[in-house]
Amino acid sequence: MSDSLDHLIRAIRSFADDRNWEQFHSPKNLATALVVEAGELVEHFQWLTQVQSRALSTEAKEAVAMEMADVLIYLCRLSDQLDVDLLAAAEKKMAINGDKYPVERAIDSAEKYTAWKKKS
Repeated sequence: MSDSLDHLIRAIRSFADDRNWEQFHSPKNLATALVVEAGELVEHFQWLTQVQSRALSTEAKEAVAMEMADVLIYLCRLSDQLDVDLLAAAEKKMAINGDKYPVERAIDSAEKYTAWKKKS
């Protein structure tokens, strides 16, 4: 794991340990909290057009950044509880996605790879 991500995970663990929150940080509870925070992130984009979502005000961008941080913190805490190397998992998943979405097939398309199989 990268030094910075490992450092963040250790800091989050220490933060939770200092508050005796281990008892509350089951994988189920952390996954639930992650979904709640992801919902709060999405809320900032609800009803915006594509163009508006790319041109957030400074205040809106800061609020979005804080929600993104909450999502990252819960994801890191969950990875720590389950002993999952997030970077290794992401690299593996990117390789899988590369096989599912080869450039020549996926370029300029938002279709899911399963739709291609139906057309074949």
